[in-house]
This record gives sequence, structure tokens and C-alpha cells, in this order.
Amino acid sequence: GFPRTLGQAEALDRICELDLVISLNIPFETLKDRLSARWIHPASGRVYNMDFNPPHVQGVDDLTGEPLVQREDDKPEAVAARLRKYKDAAKPVIELYKSRGILHSFSGTETNKIWPYVYTLLSSKIPPVLSDEEN
Repeated sequence: GFPRTLGQAEALDRICELDLVISLNIPFETLKDRLSARWIHPASGRVYNMDFNPPHVQGVDDLTGEPLVQREDDKPEAVAARLRKYKDAAKPVIELYKSRGILHSFSGTETNKIWPYVYTLLSSKIPPVLSDEEN
């Protein structure tokens, strides 16, 4: 997410005024598993996830047949370190937005279970966009 650090939050404050911030609280193990299952096709940047968006053939890009690679920072031990660092850096950002009364937190492990709650919040804050036929 963004902003990840208090410095980034302060920089964002200089260019816009936020009235809504969403925090997704996902268990550490879930995040570690998801990020560790990510593989990429370096030439195109296509991303695969071995759990929910695997390539047709294990280890190769669907379009080119070239090998997929796992980024060093997506390997399980690196992911664990990244998540610990993120948690420490993000804590003051979360506290900042909580103190302003604009933080909305959602917890869970599955997108399809969290999304309806996020959508309801966003729908209550943002008027729907009508198509030309509806105007």
C-alpha cells in the first residue's frame, strides 16, 4: 500500500487532502504465502501466482514459453523480512490516519470476503458514475 512511511504520508499531505484511508489487515502467514507463490516473466513483467493464477505449464510463460523466475525479494525468507520491516514503518502511518478519523480497517484472508465490505464503504463515500443512457 501507499503511503508506507510517515515521510511518504507527509509528502502526500502536501499535494492532496485525504478523506478516506483503507487498511487491510491480512495475517502475516497469508501474505507470506501469497507473495512467495509469485513468479514473473522478466521480459514482459507478466506475473503469475502458483496458487490462483498459475501458468499453463509449470515454470514457463504462457505466451513465450520462456522460463519464469522468482524475484529474490519474493523468496519466503525475504518476504518475511519485508513484512516485518513494513509493519514497523507502517505503524506510525496507521496511527496518523486513525487520529484523523479517516482510517477504515478490514481484516481477513480472502479478497472475495473482504471486498464487499470495502465496496460498501466506498459506495457510501463516492457517488456512483452514471452511464450516458442513465443521465
